Amino acid sequence: MIDMVWIPGGASAIGSPEHHLASLGGEQHYDRAWFEDEAPQRVVQVPGFWLDRTPVTNIEFAEFVDATGWMTYAEQAGGLVYGPDYWRQMPGICWRRPHPDIDAVADRPNHPVVHVDHDDASAYARWAKKRLPTEIEWEYAAHGPQWRAWPWGSTWLPEVANTAELWAGTELRNLADWKSWYTVYWRENGPAPGTVPVGALFESASPFGVLDMAGQVTEWTSSLYGPYGGASLDAGFAAAAGLGFRSARGGSWKMMRWQTRTSERICGVPDYSAFDLGFRCAADSPAPQRTTSDNQEERPHG
Repeated sequence: MIDMVWIPGGASAIGSPEHHLASLGGEQHYDRAWFEDEAPQRVVQVPGFWLDRTPVTNIEFAEFVDATGWMTYAEQAGGLVYGPDYWRQMPGICWRRPHPDIDAVADRPNHPVVHVDHDDASAYARWAKKRLPTEIEWEYAAHGPQWRAWPWGSTWLPEVANTAELWAGTELRNLADWKSWYTVYWRENGPAPGTVPVGALFESASPFGVLDMAGQVTEWTSSLYGPYGGASLDAGFAAAAGLGFRSARGGSWKMMRWQTRTSERICGVPDYSAFDLGFRCAADSPAPQRTTSDNQEERPHG
């Protein structure tokens, strides 16, 4: 379990509380309905599991590809990137070559791998004798037993997470602000992902010590997207659930703060891959054994 964190089992509030959802509409450009799939919040008992401390990196994915000969969908069809106006498929762009001038393994070995779809992520996890985390496991690891908007707390700290606001160096309050920043980003960087080495922003750690769970790359989970409990979804969300979309979590380097919350739900078709989408793995191995230093018993004096 090298570079994995043990997440002890426990009860956790999953989904956003009502007071948080009520505040979102007035804080940014999307209305309340955009976040309705985060409700109702409910308490879930989560069994213990292991989780990668950081997302899978380019060098780790390269080891898998070298060992198995696996070819990603993006290598065959081109990588999906957000251009100056909208999404576009770019031939030749893939996890290994995210920009014509970037060799991901040689130039960015410790950055999160991107341009991987759900099958790519699942295949890596099987090869590594792991699995993808469920959506509930991911959220529990991100905020701990008590709900919080971001892994470190419910007060936004722009300097501790790799998001659009970190890149912009200023607060982005609406879509116009974001577009103004991204226009400059694209002009200077093109399709190059705005990732940083995993674990570099250690102040963003979750209560369990897991890193990069807000921003950096959106992460695939194993879960099918669907409503919480007995909730009903509006037409758009319901269509995604009916089409077998998979849930992804965490938001990415090109998103604003609200898309990087611990309870923000993102989903996509399994063969979707993009320049800001990656993954990390979970495992079901036994819990670590407690050592004497972990559980010191008070000894009598005499």
